[in-house]
Amino acid sequence: MLKEVIVVEGKNDRAAVMRALDAEVIITGGFALNEAVMEKIRIAYEKRGIIILTDPDCAGERIRKTLTAKFPNAGQAFIAKEDATADGDVGVERACAKDILAALAKTRTHTQDKGTVFSAADIFTHNLTGTKNAAQRRSVLGKTLGIGYANARTFLARLNNYGVAREDFEQALAALEE
Repeated sequence: MLKEVIVVEGKNDRAAVMRALDAEVIITGGFALNEAVMEKIRIAYEKRGIIILTDPDCAGERIRKTLTAKFPNAGQAFIAKEDATADGDVGVERACAKDILAALAKTRTHTQDKGTVFSAADIFTHNLTGTKNAAQRRSVLGKTLGIGYANARTFLARLNNYGVAREDFEQALAALEE
């Protein structure tokens, strides 16, 4: 059983996670995030730690942002949008067990020392913004590095905030170029 408690948006997300592994899962109920749910998450955060695993869409990102603001040391797991899409629907519940496990294996947390390892120059130099395929390149790198898809500005922040090593970034880039 996983030590941390996984926080997801809905009942179907919980079911998908439970098919993938034995873990305790808390459901946010989407944007509801009522006091009872927040208290349950707070207790889990303080006693065992939590991993936030929201849908790879705008709503999921807003929920992730809200939870991360309240629980800054929460683990962050990301499922790539293409791995969480079926029948035109996007969500954790659409991901297979293998993809859920892969996302959880790459869980990252905000680093306390928010030193700047990466700069906007890295994003420009490696064609992660301002080119026709920049979004696709960020998507592939985000999946490889376990930081998820994001626009260029958020991607840069995640590189720095989630403690991605320069060496890991360069290895992921090399694999992308192959």
